[in-house]
This record gives sequence, structure tokens and C-alpha cells, in this order.
Amino acid sequence: MGSVHWVFGYGSLMWRPGFAFEARHSATLYGRRRAFCIYSVHHRGTYERPGLVLGLAPGGSVRGTAYRVAERDWDETYAYLREREQPTETYVEARVQVHLPDGARINALTFLSDVAHPQWAGTLPLERQAELISGAKGLSGRNEDYLCDLVDHLEAEGIRDTRMIRLKGLVADLV
Repeated sequence: MGSVHWVFGYGSLMWRPGFAFEARHSATLYGRRRAFCIYSVHHRGTYERPGLVLGLAPGGSVRGTAYRVAERDWDETYAYLREREQPTETYVEARVQVHLPDGARINALTFLSDVAHPQWAGTLPLERQAELISGAKGLSGRNEDYLCDLVDHLEAEGIRDTRMIRLKGLVADLV
């Protein structure tokens, strides 16, 4: 039997992975948190009108999804993830330990926010995040749709992220 690889997703990879996988599990990563902390000039904004996308910012913890990928699918999956997650090199590819609900700990590929990258937005007030998200649009669509999809899919997974819910309300007030 060949090797298996794991991928950890905390945003759109949770509901739209785009690659073949053998298993999907809820998972928690400690030491990082889900945040709109990266200026988007590609997928959800432009250089003229940047939006914001999710990243794994330092601190806290985050519930997401771990995917087990078979060795036979790994090269294609890895190439796909590099293209999808690294259009402007705003993330640092990393192997992290995530915790599965049964107590198992696995090492998974994920993409951490690069705090030294010029697109690093850091910890912006929710009101400023809402201003940036509202009206921004990139190659993957409207920034506010990305936020709404996130909140809806997190809730479907049983994850109640109060900051994201509040941010969604602030964006709705601006539209």
C-alpha cells in the first residue's frame, strides 16, 4: 500500500477542495486562527481595489477539514494546491500537526499567512475588514460572496465563528 498525504483546509478548501481524496475529517489546528488578514489582489480583489482573503494568522486555534490523499493522487493534488493557494506567494507552505475528533494527530500540508509579505494585512478592525470586502471583486468573484460562503459552510459544519458572523453583518450593512 502506498503512502498517504494529508491536507488541512480552513476556508474554501473545506467545501470546495477541487482534488481527489480518500477521506475527509473534521480537524483542529492549534496555534493559528482563521482571519481575513491578507489583501487580495487576485482571487477577490485587484491591485486597484484590493479585497481580503482568509489566512491562518498566529494565535488561537481553528477548526477545519483534513483530507487524506492517496500517493497516486499526490503529485496532481500538490500541483493544484500550489497553483490555487500561491498566485502571489502570500502564504508559506507548511506541515502542521492537526487533531482529529478521535484524538489522532496527523501531519498535514497547509498554507500559513506570510506575515512578512506586502499583502499581509494583519489584524484589522472588523469595520475596516468590512469596508475592504464590500465591493471588492477578483478573478474568483465578489469578495462578499466569499465571506457569505464561508459563514454558511462553517455553520453547516457545526462551526459557529462569531467574528465571521459579525463581519458578514457589517458587510451587509454596507451593501
